[in-house]
This record gives sequence, structure tokens and C-alpha cells, in this order.
Amino acid sequence: MLIGVGLGPGDPQLLTLKAIETLKNSDKVYVPGRMAAELVEPYADAEILDFPMIRDYDTLNDIWKKNADQIADHAKRSMVSFGLIGDPNFFSTFTHLKRVMNRYYPDVEVETVPGISSITSFASRTGSEIDSSFEVTDGSQVSYKIALKARHPRELMDKFSEEGYNEFVFAERLFSEKETIITNIADIPEKGNYFSILYAGKK
Repeated sequence: MLIGVGLGPGDPQLLTLKAIETLKNSDKVYVPGRMAAELVEPYADAEILDFPMIRDYDTLNDIWKKNADQIADHAKRSMVSFGLIGDPNFFSTFTHLKRVMNRYYPDVEVETVPGISSITSFASRTGSEIDSSFEVTDGSQVSYKIALKARHPRELMDKFSEEGYNEFVFAERLFSEKETIITNIADIPEKGNYFSILYAGKK
């Protein structure tokens, strides 16, 4: 198993209890850089893998594949963690690694432990208050939408479909005893509650 572990924005006190527990229980821990290694150090010995910040995708794909090969060798037989700054599912090195792992090693189960992201860290440190819809961009094409408080998910799906979105996931009460996650579009209900989220993507 491979687990992407969010280490938060860099403050050791902002690691979650779940992240610490996962790092301690891992047989092997990898990180993409020195900053992440220092955050992991109190809980596990980490090996730094090379993930250069370059735009040559041929070179990057070769590097991602090489790293995936190394990780898969351990992840096939034990629990392996990949610790990284921020959250593993938002603008993350782990996102690329996960895609390569799923392509070449589909037998390796992949999970993530969320971390405090740069988005929420920014709001906290700058005193910014966000209480209505907002957009996050790195300059690339918008390919995803997340609707909070999705009380009428199927209406939202119809609206998003007109905008070119064709992949949907519905969730309610995440990380609670009543958690619900629906990935089959046909099973997404007409109504959701206050703690509902609808994810839309373009394949």
C-alpha cells in the first residue's frame, strides 16, 4: 500500500494526528525534498527522491516512472508513505506519482491522508475571510469544480454537464461515521444535506 501524507504548510505543529500515526506505522517513508524530510524526521527516517521543478515532460515522465518503480518495490509488500508539504491532492507532486503508480502498478493500493493546504494556510496567515464562491488557479485551464453544500446535486450535474464536465463524485459527511461517497453517476441522489459536496471533472 502507498499512502500520500499531507504534512501541512511547514509548521511541525500543524501536522495532523493521522499524519503522525501513518508515518510512525509505515515500513518505508519517502519525501520529495529537505523541508518535508525535516517534518517527518521526529517520526520516521525518510528517503528523499528527486522531483525537479522543470517543464520538460519527457524528462519528468522518466523521473516519475523511476521513482514509482522504486516505491512500488516496497509498496507491494508493506505500507509505504510519501510525505509532502501541503495536501497530497491539491497541486501536489503526489498527484503525478499517483497517476504513474495507477498506470504501471494498478495492484498497489493508493490512499491519501489530507493535510492543511496552502489555500487554507494563506487565509489563516493573512487574515483573509472567504465566505462565498472563489476560484483557485495556477494559470492552467480550469478542469475541475467542487460545489459545497450540494443540496441538489443532480441539478448541479445538469448545469456542469452543459459546461463540459462529465465526471462526478458525490460525498456527504466525510470522515464521519455517516460518511457517504458515490462514484457511480446513476446512483447520485436528487437531494443532499448541508455537509454534501459534488466534485465535477473533465475527462
